[in-house]
Amino acid sequence: MKIDWDRRTCARRGHVTYAPLEPELRERLHASTGLGEAWRCLRCGDFALGDPHGSGPADQAPLVPRGKVLRDIFILRFLAVERAVRGVFIVLVAVAVWKFSNSQDAVRRLFDDYLNVLRPVFRHFHYDLDHSPVVGTIQKTFGYKHSTLVLVAVLLLVYALIEIIEGVGLWRAKRWAEYLTVVATAIFLPLEIYELTEKISWLKIATLAINILAVLYILLGKRLFGLRGGHAAFEAERQSASLLEVETTAGVGALTP
Repeated sequence: MKIDWDRRTCARRGHVTYAPLEPELRERLHASTGLGEAWRCLRCGDFALGDPHGSGPADQAPLVPRGKVLRDIFILRFLAVERAVRGVFIVLVAVAVWKFSNSQDAVRRLFDDYLNVLRPVFRHFHYDLDHSPVVGTIQKTFGYKHSTLVLVAVLLLVYALIEIIEGVGLWRAKRWAEYLTVVATAIFLPLEIYELTEKISWLKIATLAINILAVLYILLGKRLFGLRGGHAAFEAERQSASLLEVETTAGVGALTP
């Protein structure tokens, strides 16, 4: 099923109409009906009753995202939500690490107490908690210095801040955010691949796949670092998707013998 991004967006946000001063172009975007004047929406192309939202020269009309550009915005906002959620989660982890660093001895005593209570229960089911990988990992963290844990918490907060900034920038479709996302994500890809060599999990595989696809999509689709014509080609593509640009070009073609 093909999604009509233009009409889908207009249904949620309303139409965007504009009355250009150029007579021939104005005529193609205007219609008179029994219910009053109607103007073509610059996004979906349908006629909407009522006065236009703006008026002026055609080259000063708002550049309304439509078609493929709208689809790209939807994908970027999906990535923005994913980055923001991840950033908030990392903040919570950083806070937990910081609190743990300040009460390390108390947490260790509490953990040992619970371990002594649970040890006979697990032994009944023939499971040795003293040789459990999970228990061993937790016990190792108790040996970390306070300064080391604080450093880990700070690094996690920096990473979370980068993720949240990426999310905000991608939601607003800022080009600098696309560059930041590609660079920051690509830097951590080797680490994610290394983690898979240590232990494979579906969550790690899914995260790696999403990040690789995100890098390739933004890098190629948004023509970053000069790829596929670079920023100039990207802006030309946006302009060519504009309904007003289409109508203007059609008018020029019709006048050309």
